[in-house]
Amino acid sequence: MEKMKLETTERAGSRTLMEPRRIVVKIGTSTIVHSRTGKTDFGKMEKLARDLSDLSNRGIQVVIVSSGAIGMGRDILKIEREARDNTTRQACSAVGQGRMIMMYEKFFSEYGKIVAQVLLTKESITSKLCRVNAEGTFEALLKRGVIPIVNENDSISTDELEYGNFGDNDTLSAYVAKLVKADLLVIMSDIDGLYTDDPRKNKNAEFIEEVTKIDDNLLSMGKGSGSFLGTGGMATKLSAAQIATKAGTSMVIVNGGDIHNIVRVVDGVNIGTIFRAKKHKEVVIHGTEKEAAEVAAAKAREE
Repeated sequence: MEKMKLETTERAGSRTLMEPRRIVVKIGTSTIVHSRTGKTDFGKMEKLARDLSDLSNRGIQVVIVSSGAIGMGRDILKIEREARDNTTRQACSAVGQGRMIMMYEKFFSEYGKIVAQVLLTKESITSKLCRVNAEGTFEALLKRGVIPIVNENDSISTDELEYGNFGDNDTLSAYVAKLVKADLLVIMSDIDGLYTDDPRKNKNAEFIEEVTKIDDNLLSMGKGSGSFLGTGGMATKLSAAQIATKAGTSMVIVNGGDIHNIVRVVDGVNIGTIFRAKKHKEVVIHGTEKEAAEVAAAKAREE
């Protein structure tokens, strides 16, 4: 079988999407490292800082949920990937987190932006007092034009590493989107979006452009141990979509191979897979007044 190229596919037409005033962007480790060496891809980090700084200049508030601290720590400490015990991973996280935020600060400062490190634990979400404090911190930062860089506090959170606390940064990003009341969550992946099967192995796999309802059938596909959706992190993305859409945040899975896809999604370009929020105000980006009126009328009929 001929190998399928997993490149960004831009479909015809604009996408009907909520007007994003506040977005959360989840950056996976694979998005900011070189696949062959596992070392930091400075070119991608620079592009990320440039594009998100420009979105900020457009008046869009941006929150980043970034993986990569443990990997950076391994590289700094010269620790082999085989060492997976919690103590070693937490030590790597403690070292890598400092390096990661330093690099984000360096790149964003080139565009006049201030970043802030925000480390969360599950208690930040589940405890009402902690949640209120976290909400207040995010609001104070965003109000001042600061771009928060969020990660789980791996250096002390044993539940996340061993038993499943947030479990992964897809889930963390959904909770953060809920916490800050984001309009849009963009998850950068190593694939174009959601498929019915692994397109790298099955040429007949169908791309799913839009999901308006996350039902048991879709979730069961994600839980199947032998299915594509049950591997490669797609199951966690379905769980994240469920959390986000219930909270009123639409979510888009898009290929992280091209950093500029974040801007494309915000601009309404029809790429990736969109999971529609259950309740939100929708507008047509780069569309017509007639399309906007049709959307408004349809929403009114639903209500």
